[in-house]
Amino acid sequence: MSEFEQVEQALGLYFDGLHHSDTARLRQVFHPEAHYFCATTGELLHWDMAHYFPVVDTRPSPASQGHARTDRILSIAFAGPVTAFARLECAIPPKHFTDLLTLVKLQGRWQIVSKVFHYALADTA
Repeated sequence: MSEFEQVEQALGLYFDGLHHSDTARLRQVFHPEAHYFCATTGELLHWDMAHYFPVVDTRPSPASQGHARTDRILSIAFAGPVTAFARLECAIPPKHFTDLLTLVKLQGRWQIVSKVFHYALADTA
């Protein structure tokens, strides 16, 4: 399997974890020291995984609410043999996200070390 395919596989696990609010899956793809950032509201939100995973554990999953998956990989770029950057889109209604993920290959597997994202609210009219 190529490096590109390995990153795609890791991102598939990420999408599955988000759609099912499944931190067991997310823990497989996020490095334990990863960080999570957003500034959509005008203030910096910065969490580590110890803060992020309990939030995911307590929210109803899009799957359990019958929401269709809208996730897709927009691009994957490599900065070297063990560093990659991915731009993604996904939704956890009513929010639609653009995720910018930095991944590194450690111990033979690709892991997310940073997630920076922006979201827009779905039109509810």
